[in-house]
Amino acid sequence: MAHSYREGSKVYKTRKYLGQDLKQELLEERAKLAEKLILEEVHKYNLIKDPLIVELSKEEIESIKKLQNSIPLKVSHLSAEDWKEFSKIFTYNTNAIEGSRLNYNEVKNLLDNDKWPDKSKEDIAEAFGVDEAINYIRNAKEHISIILIKKIHKIVFKNSKAFAGKFRKKGEEVVVVDGGNNIVHEGAPQSRILHLLKELIKWYDNNNSKYPGIVLAAVAHNQFENIHPFADGNGRVGRILLNNILLKHNLPPINIDFKNRAEYYESLREYERNHNLKPTIELFMKEYKDLSNKLGDYKKQ
Repeated sequence: MAHSYREGSKVYKTRKYLGQDLKQELLEERAKLAEKLILEEVHKYNLIKDPLIVELSKEEIESIKKLQNSIPLKVSHLSAEDWKEFSKIFTYNTNAIEGSRLNYNEVKNLLDNDKWPDKSKEDIAEAFGVDEAINYIRNAKEHISIILIKKIHKIVFKNSKAFAGKFRKKGEEVVVVDGGNNIVHEGAPQSRILHLLKELIKWYDNNNSKYPGIVLAAVAHNQFENIHPFADGNGRVGRILLNNILLKHNLPPINIDFKNRAEYYESLREYERNHNLKPTIELFMKEYKDLSNKLGDYKKQ
């Protein structure tokens, strides 16, 4: 069974194999199932394909610029020691969100003194990987690209995952459920990953000089999470990509605190459902204030 669809100026077909030498009854049964699967795939694709359904108005852009100017940190004021402290804070929190068992002091001893705790070797490898990725984006020139996305994934997971730096393979689909077995997120169909990422990159390039950096970073991050190109590790790569774009717009890096995980997930769901960026921007401003306080406390020690 085949279904045609258009991407840009090209027409493609998605196909589902029904079998061969089938009896009429079995053929009809499989055809119904294939049709349902194709329609679900098209629906998921249509939900994800547009980074922003409507353009932001001049008033909205000016309002966000004012917020952006009120960020209580300046990237140019961060010292080498500030960056080391940020990387420890970010590494602990971004991995904890995804289930790492390392606490902050263990991450600190690991990165400062190479002192390994008696914990999962995978968690340890990914702590080193996130720290390395933060150092990498500080010197990277690209804002967003397929190569950069794969590179970040490979750095973070090179010593913990066999598929480091590789997108989902054919047949690998993503469905995220909550404790009540309710579906809270479905990644893009595997066959559409590359196209959707290219569309996101094109959107970013077209709007790079139009929107404030915090908007560009928020859209790129949220849309990346919607697409979910990797079998695992999308959250960490997405949050590092978020920081890469912030840095490229001379904005300070951001940390999503583990204690704000529920609020963070809700902001992603609100974007996925309604393309509403407001919860994301509000969370970012909250996190900037918290990070400023943490770095200030660190300097007092």
